[in-house]
Amino acid sequence: MAFGWIDEQASARRRAGLVRTLRPRPADSPLLDLASNDYLGLARHPEITEGAAEAARRWGGGATGSRLVTGTTELHGELERELADFCGFEAALVFSSGYAANLAAVTALAPHGSLVVSDAGNHASLIDGCRLARGTTQVVAHADPEAVRKALSTRPGPAVAVSDTVFSVDGDAAPLGRLAAACREYGAGLVLDDAHGLGVLGDGGRGAPHAAGLAGAPDVVVTVTLSKSLGSQGGAVLGPARVIDHLVNAARTFIFDTGLAPAATGAALAALRLLRREPERAARAREVAGELHTRLTASGHEAVRPDAAVVSVRAPSADRAVRWAADCRAAGLAVGCFRPPSVPDGVSRLRLTARADLTQGQIDRAVGIIGDTRP
Repeated sequence: MAFGWIDEQASARRRAGLVRTLRPRPADSPLLDLASNDYLGLARHPEITEGAAEAARRWGGGATGSRLVTGTTELHGELERELADFCGFEAALVFSSGYAANLAAVTALAPHGSLVVSDAGNHASLIDGCRLARGTTQVVAHADPEAVRKALSTRPGPAVAVSDTVFSVDGDAAPLGRLAAACREYGAGLVLDDAHGLGVLGDGGRGAPHAAGLAGAPDVVVTVTLSKSLGSQGGAVLGPARVIDHLVNAARTFIFDTGLAPAATGAALAALRLLRREPERAARAREVAGELHTRLTASGHEAVRPDAAVVSVRAPSADRAVRWAADCRAAGLAVGCFRPPSVPDGVSRLRLTARADLTQGQIDRAVGIIGDTRP
């Protein structure tokens, strides 16, 4: 029977406790949100929603085509210029998603005959970019610059190392300075996914590469998402102008994809401008993450010290992690639940995201619910 194998895989998932389901949320959810990636609390901020509405009124509901046909508006150009300036890069290119931006950066910068060195803890979008690239990929140990150096030493010719700046599972940061040094020793480029760093790390939230002194470097390319700290949707690639020009001409997820919708573009631009005015939001997100970690570990939970705004709390097993998250939800708290294959080490976790707009009372409530529902 056609697709009969799907039933077998579904049964295997049920037996392993790995079934995933969609759970639509209402417009005004009563849950305390520690599950989304709205690190700065901007997704429902009046300035950001008005930025989206105004852009939709002026430019329409959709981009109407690919960026190279009719999908580029003046608003896209404004966002690209301001995003590049804010993060310290020469140029930027906006995509319909952070996933599309990562696919573009990796595939367009790893041609046939090149080497791609990829961190074992990288996000799925970087992994898929490596799979689609025409170069040869070598996966190396997590957050290990010496492993990157060794991989680069084995193969002459064009090469690029690819890494998250802040890893989405445990919230740990990559050693960016040492990664850059390893790449420069062999003349390799460095592609960094700063999805979880933008808006949280660096001076006023300018990102992890800015904090590491890598912003604007000729051998560094950075991808970001507009759907986390900026409370919108979409992604961008930042880097030297010649790299951005190359992506316009060679990145398939740019050439053949419809442009980012005006509403999302307007929302992201409004959020970026608000962050410039209120840089303290970045420090507040880190402060909340640190307090969550301190209080949870003091209560006996096994939590990873956060380098940005993600707090990872380990669970005994996949099925107990699911139960724990469900019990938190029943008590009024939304948390993330990461299980295989989303976690490369096979250890299931609750994943908490700190938000700059959380009050002390909300932090107290979240810590109490996580403790009371612990399996």
